[in-house]
Amino acid sequence: MKKKHEILFEAVKIGKLEIKNRFAMAPMGPMGLGDSQGGFNQRGIDYYTERAKGGTGLIITGVTQVDNIVENHIGTGFPCATQNPNQFLRTSREMVERIHAYDSKIFIQLGGGFGRVLYTPYKAETVAPSPIKNVWTDVTCREVTVDEIKHIVKMFGKAALIAKNAGFDGVQIHAVHEGYLMDQFATAFYNHRNDEYGGGLENRLRYAREVVEEIRKTCGPDFTVTLRYTLKSFIKDWKDGALPGEEFEEKGRDIEEGIEVAKLLVSYGYDALDVDVGTYDSWWWNHPPMYQKKGLYIPYAKIIKENVNVPVICAGRMDNPDMASKAVADGACDIISLGRPLLADPYYVNKLKAEKVEAIRPCLSCHEGCLGRMFTYVSLNCAVNPEACRESVNRIAPALKKKKILIIGGGVAGCEAARVLALRGHEPVIYEKSNRLGGNLIPGGMPDFKEDDHALVKWYEYQLDSLNVEVHLNEAITSEKAKNHNADAVIVATGSIPKIFNFGNDNNVFTAADILNGKVNPGKKTVVVGGGLVGCEIALWLAKKGVNVTIVEALDKLLAVNAPSCPANSNMLKKLIPFNGVEVLTSSTVVRATKDEVIINRNGQDSRTIECNSVILAVGYNSERSIYDALKNEIQEIYLLGDSRKVSNIMYAIWDAYEIASHI
Repeated sequence: MKKKHEILFEAVKIGKLEIKNRFAMAPMGPMGLGDSQGGFNQRGIDYYTERAKGGTGLIITGVTQVDNIVENHIGTGFPCATQNPNQFLRTSREMVERIHAYDSKIFIQLGGGFGRVLYTPYKAETVAPSPIKNVWTDVTCREVTVDEIKHIVKMFGKAALIAKNAGFDGVQIHAVHEGYLMDQFATAFYNHRNDEYGGGLENRLRYAREVVEEIRKTCGPDFTVTLRYTLKSFIKDWKDGALPGEEFEEKGRDIEEGIEVAKLLVSYGYDALDVDVGTYDSWWWNHPPMYQKKGLYIPYAKIIKENVNVPVICAGRMDNPDMASKAVADGACDIISLGRPLLADPYYVNKLKAEKVEAIRPCLSCHEGCLGRMFTYVSLNCAVNPEACRESVNRIAPALKKKKILIIGGGVAGCEAARVLALRGHEPVIYEKSNRLGGNLIPGGMPDFKEDDHALVKWYEYQLDSLNVEVHLNEAITSEKAKNHNADAVIVATGSIPKIFNFGNDNNVFTAADILNGKVNPGKKTVVVGGGLVGCEIALWLAKKGVNVTIVEALDKLLAVNAPSCPANSNMLKKLIPFNGVEVLTSSTVVRATKDEVIINRNGQDSRTIECNSVILAVGYNSERSIYDALKNEIQEIYLLGDSRKVSNIMYAIWDAYEIASHI
């Protein structure tokens, strides 16, 4: 390996526990990984084991709640150590033994409640330190009683002991972090109590202190106990978070108090702090989308590292190994925590150790397969890795009979299909009419905050080259050529084409792809028609380059039809638009465009004229399936994939391609 990366493969200690390298799997919500009795199901066991097999030194599970009385979590898909201790013990033991076989360690993350951030689509009552509003609804939370706090503390001790008996190497407490129940107690903005759990800082930290003391009592002084910890809240007001670079008055925990809190937590007996920033009111900090810079927690981790004498764990888009190595060398942290990057590629660590960085499948920070699906479908997955959390179900199997397969189109669907087919032993060949692979990922990845879209294209190019897949660029396939190709099966993945509207003057009306690909200069002033994801992202990109941008959206709000969408992504993007000076006109349509202006109709009646040098169309795409329609009754085995089947997103293009290619 490169000398600068050697530091990441040094052994490191947390308390008396030694970990073989400086990589941890960050805890992520384990929705769909628990069984009905509170244990881990086979998907969960396989999922965590795969990351240990991939070389990760420390596995930290997603949150396992310790109690279902004060706050009921049964039926949410989360494991729970105390729900049925025998079932938890039985399933956890199988998982722990498999993970230990790879010389990896594993912590169970134990949660003391969601409080006001419990997602309640049916407006059920939730609890909190004080009668404050639930973050998702207008329901006022019920104040937790002292007896209930004492009960949860006892359950922490019970759950930790069960975990220890199952073979877990330690626990991580969830947490004085992100605005969960324990953090709500620790933060004066949320905690308005006047008893022993409210008021002064040490009173507000009493819950966190009693938890570690109870675990020490039940599990002994040497059992490793770590804490997920948020240094700074970034709260402007209720449900209103600050953006990077924004000047604001911190209503939550500021850095000065955060340092004091960290010192107290370590004095209480926590063996390590897993550091981030943010809260549900500023969720794009805890779950950073592509609009946040990589390594965003490094400066905050370094502040903690300079003020405590225990190891510091740092996550937050840390997938660049050069950046990670520098963070450790500079004394910012001791352990690099990878969450979504290990969803995308469970073998990240082993590939880096072998210096096969180009083989690491990149995370797009899109949240479509992870948080987006957790919100929408109560399931943890990954947009670019269809096998994530389905390792046994979706594992690639060799083909019984080799087939020659013609793939028409070299976008993401065509590339994924070719990759899987080649791995199975088939002989795919791709024909792509443009001069490179990638399809809509090429224009989509042009904004600087979408760099990982292009990284995914490079990954596919590397994979197809390594698998000796035959690729023909600048070569369009007609239906006649396809029929004469003598293939055993044909996959049509011809993608989509942008929708075009005529506004009376086409001379200054361009598609988003034309602008993104640099074919056209938008000028100093532009109007973007369409406030979906493409429209908002191109508007943000141009505004950051100094262009005066106006978005015109027919619906009553931005990003109205994009799903599954994680609030961390959509809410940040919606805030970034006005923050960067983009004007937004909703419930509006373009009536007419001239050489240097457009006429807007607002609310069906009011008209407005806007001067502009260009009009950019971001109003969606139409499937391009003409070749398929010509061939569908001519070729016995033919498949339609990606946008050519149904215009959607990167995730479904990859997933559908994986599904079809896995079963040919």
